[in-house]
Amino acid sequence: MGPLLDLGRKKTLDLDDVPFLDDSDSVHGILPKFKAKVVSNSATGQFTDVTTVKLAKAIVLTTWQLILITAVSALLSAVASYVGPYLIKYFVDYLNKSSRSSKEGYVLVLGFVVAQLIGGLSTRHLQFKSKQVGVRARSSLVAAIYQKGLALSGQCRQSISSGEMINVVSLDAECVAMLILYSTLGFGAAIAAFLATALTSAANIPLGLIVQSYQEKTMSAKDVRMRAMSEILQNMRILKLQGWEMIFLSKIAELRKVEMNWVKKNVYTSAMVLSIYFCVPAFVAMVTFGACVLMGVPLETGKVLCALATFRQMQAPIHGIPDLISIINQTKVSLDRISSFMCLEELPSDVVTKLPRGTTDVSIEVTNGQFSWNTSSQVPTLQDVNFRIRQGMRVGICGTVGSGKSSLLSCILGEIPKLSGEVTTCGRISYVSQTPWIQSGKIEDNILFGTEMNRERYEKVLEACSLIKDLDMLPFGDQTIIGERGINLSGGQKQRMQIARALYHDADIYLFDDPFSAVDAHTGLHLFKECLLGFLASKTVVYVTHHVEFLPSADVIMVLKDGKIIQAGDYTEILNSGKEFTELTVSHKEALSTMEMLEPPSSNFEINCHLNGSGSTLPIADVQTDDENEVIVQNGQLVQEEEREKGRVGFTVYWRYITMADKGAFVPIILLAQILFQSLQIGSNLWMAWAAPRSKDVNPPMHQCIFRAPMSFFDSTPNGRILIRASTDQSAVDTRIFDLMGYLLFPAIELLGTIILMSWVAWPVFIIFVPVSVASLWYQQYYISAARELQRLTGVCRAPVMQHFAESIAGTNIIRCFDKERQFISSTGHLMDNLSRPSLYNVAAMEWLCFRLDFLSSFIFGFALILLVTLPTDLIDSKTAGLAVTYGLSLNMLQGWAIVVLCSLENRMISVERILQYMAIPSEPPLTISESRPDCHWPAKGEIELRNLHVKYAPHLPLVLKGVTCTFSGGMKTGIVGRTGGGKSTLIQTLFRIVDPCIGQVLIDGIDISTIGLHDLRTRLSIIPQDPVMFEGTLRSNIDPLNEYSDDQIWEALDCCHLGDEVRKNELKLDCTVTENGENWSAGQRQLVCLGRVILKRRRILVLDEATSSVDPKTDSLIQQTLKQQFAECTVITIAHRITSVLDSERVILLDNGEIVEYDSPAKLLKDSSSLFSKLVSEYTMGSKL
Repeated sequence: MGPLLDLGRKKTLDLDDVPFLDDSDSVHGILPKFKAKVVSNSATGQFTDVTTVKLAKAIVLTTWQLILITAVSALLSAVASYVGPYLIKYFVDYLNKSSRSSKEGYVLVLGFVVAQLIGGLSTRHLQFKSKQVGVRARSSLVAAIYQKGLALSGQCRQSISSGEMINVVSLDAECVAMLILYSTLGFGAAIAAFLATALTSAANIPLGLIVQSYQEKTMSAKDVRMRAMSEILQNMRILKLQGWEMIFLSKIAELRKVEMNWVKKNVYTSAMVLSIYFCVPAFVAMVTFGACVLMGVPLETGKVLCALATFRQMQAPIHGIPDLISIINQTKVSLDRISSFMCLEELPSDVVTKLPRGTTDVSIEVTNGQFSWNTSSQVPTLQDVNFRIRQGMRVGICGTVGSGKSSLLSCILGEIPKLSGEVTTCGRISYVSQTPWIQSGKIEDNILFGTEMNRERYEKVLEACSLIKDLDMLPFGDQTIIGERGINLSGGQKQRMQIARALYHDADIYLFDDPFSAVDAHTGLHLFKECLLGFLASKTVVYVTHHVEFLPSADVIMVLKDGKIIQAGDYTEILNSGKEFTELTVSHKEALSTMEMLEPPSSNFEINCHLNGSGSTLPIADVQTDDENEVIVQNGQLVQEEEREKGRVGFTVYWRYITMADKGAFVPIILLAQILFQSLQIGSNLWMAWAAPRSKDVNPPMHQCIFRAPMSFFDSTPNGRILIRASTDQSAVDTRIFDLMGYLLFPAIELLGTIILMSWVAWPVFIIFVPVSVASLWYQQYYISAARELQRLTGVCRAPVMQHFAESIAGTNIIRCFDKERQFISSTGHLMDNLSRPSLYNVAAMEWLCFRLDFLSSFIFGFALILLVTLPTDLIDSKTAGLAVTYGLSLNMLQGWAIVVLCSLENRMISVERILQYMAIPSEPPLTISESRPDCHWPAKGEIELRNLHVKYAPHLPLVLKGVTCTFSGGMKTGIVGRTGGGKSTLIQTLFRIVDPCIGQVLIDGIDISTIGLHDLRTRLSIIPQDPVMFEGTLRSNIDPLNEYSDDQIWEALDCCHLGDEVRKNELKLDCTVTENGENWSAGQRQLVCLGRVILKRRRILVLDEATSSVDPKTDSLIQQTLKQQFAECTVITIAHRITSVLDSERVILLDNGEIVEYDSPAKLLKDSSSLFSKLVSEYTMGSKL
């Protein structure tokens, strides 16, 4: 520890400075042993029947060697602590002798000091080994929970909060205390003391049960709040666009209020338990000495002081009983929850029969398949599924929204529960999901996905996925760090990165779930030709698509309806064999005929010669703001290492914490109470020593600051960091810190009283105490620099574990498809080891300090004893001297207690420091500005005027919009098209003030939107975002979050968006369940719900950002008709990759590289064969004729 502490004095410690763990403490070393013990105690050989007892037993058996060492240390520490009380009687007798032998006195002094040193050394080992057991238990449990999370069936995949495991040592020292009492005061007094201790312990049993109940309720309430918080953070952009953030903040505040109600009850009840146990030593002494008086046992000074010393030694373990009870309760609750999680149903391994590559020429075969996401449902999700796909075939899957297309791919992957039938695959599978799953990290790592780099194949994949230009535009190329969920990439870029990951993984079967919906027509055509027709020409490809133009290239097309394959065959066959596919193609042909009516010119240009479909990404750098709100750029990367303070935790942090509750009014009262308590206790014991010979005749602002933060904060801050502050740090602030402040006052004041008492008896002690105190403070300062940073590193290393866990659960199906479970489990082990390293070395550093302080306090105690032995008899009162020795015996314990609590408090105050960091986040502009609130009917016309608009995401970044000037007349329908990265989404974000222009203005009905509040602006506009979002709850709470509309109005809106019939099929109707992130609804259905929201709001201005990208052509056509009817007089701005969605607009804007390059009616733009819009339309029609 010496070199690490010395390094900590010289520099701020980083994780690289902390030594690595021993193999036995790492996840790699402990997890196999833990799993083996769990399995050996299981009847099925699996985790599915594990109980709390079996889990606890497995932990004990895994760490039994450390537990044995801990038990021996505890026993040795207990025995050593009672040597002193036992010797006091002999020491007082020695002082009472008229003629004393110096040798006898020095032997007694040596016995006292050696016992103190042995007790201190064994206690240090006890504390460190206990923490080591805790680290191993935590690592094995977290790793096992992670493995279980990856193996969960789709039906059971849900979030769960598991408490960190804490190991404790039982208090067997009571037996030693009873033995000493029996040898000094007699059997009757010992029994009386035992009964008094047992009585007070028994009285606390009901309170202990109540505390356990409150802790369970607190943890359940915290779970609900954290689940809601996690979902809100993932969708904060949508909340801000809709102006809902304060509504959802109020929901979090209500959940926090419920949680705090249980926290308060828990704290109050725990305080009652604590107060009772603090009175136990005095109560036991009273009962014991009272029994002596009644039974006629003579209370001699030596015996009384021996008993008092014993009671004082019992004091620390008894005071620790409330904490012990609390920890046991918390541990039991956590183990109950973990065992319940472990018993959840896993994905059966026999759902799909997987044959090795080359075994057969049939790649995929499903026979008599019946599948259902809800196994209790009477109507399966998929039924009567029978098909065979041979090696090298291209199979297209189409159908209307909610027909079961994605579920069909899931049945091939084995993700959907199988009711009956057989599924067989041959070879390895790659999968591209409909909703892109991107890990936070480097672009290269996302594409390689744990596979070794093959530079030639890598370059080919980038070319096929049209990513080369994107990477060239990034400051660090493929080494650029991607934010959480790919936040700094466009939807098209995320999808292309997914495709690149699948292509680089050399598989035999490729499954694509509607990969072209998020890209523009040119890029979609490029991907289809280069990837599906080119790169994967010899592979088996199954692709779901709503783009009818890509279906003729398929060898076989399967059409789904209501979970059944109703048509199958090549394009010509099914076109003539049924109406379902015909309806899809008719909608597409009608759209094409619209283009023909607009008389597009004929042109023979080459698509490859046109502008690349990949555009520039917007790498929003991590920004921090100082007092002047100046932006500071760090390395140009989006996600930076988590910020942490340097140096000491400032006094202002302590002051702000203690004044949070009633401005600190109770602090002086608490301080006076502690001083009075100690004074009375010392006075009582002093009276006992003198009288013995005569007896023969307490929302948080942080949540508010987070919700009001600008989107740039969420773009650059992983959710895990925010959640850690809202959970672990918040819990420390709720309870633990104030407990530690109370625990610090008790030993500190008693330590001061002990020194005063010892100095009174032998005044030279005070002279020695001064330099020893200076040495103690020097050691504490030497230690604290490194310890503080180790604690901060522990906090910083905790967030990546949570983030990795959340990311992995979201992408479980992709991880399992690529057989990357082992890789991700290994990553979890690495992250857990990174968390354990500073945590374990922090404890080691504290024990390093405590051992040296034990030695110094033993030196003071030994010096005082030597003075008592050597001073003349007439200068010493034996009774007072004996009492001083009685208090001096606990000097080690008190000093160690005070320093440990002080260091723990400073470490815990880092949680307050981290929360205060988030309470200082720069806020967005005001929600409302009272002096410039718009009229309640604003905007009445819906006219939007853009004046010389220049927009950039940060001062160091290039302009994204460059002098955009145009006017959207009230009621006009305008389409905005352009390549990915052209600035389309930025224009919309500027309209909603997600980002403000650095130059220029946006006026709506003549009002500059920068002069009004954000809430007044955003609630008066409507938007259907590119990412359709639904929140956990019911359909009613999702379509009408503010409870503003009647059921009839909601049903009317659902019918308008063509969801009414589907909802009526559900027994719960409007109260039908929506799971987290709307995962039990298809992407197309989620988009229709978003459409229902804007139909209900009926605002004058409507923005459609890829509003129909996940629906089929037939539904798209119906939606376009609905929009024309419902928003006939409204200003509608449409961003679309489907050119047909903007052809009936009155005006079309074509954005390229942040500038308006074309702005006119579609018909006029199509007449100009050189126009970019004309070329986009031609690309679309050419793709339709593949």
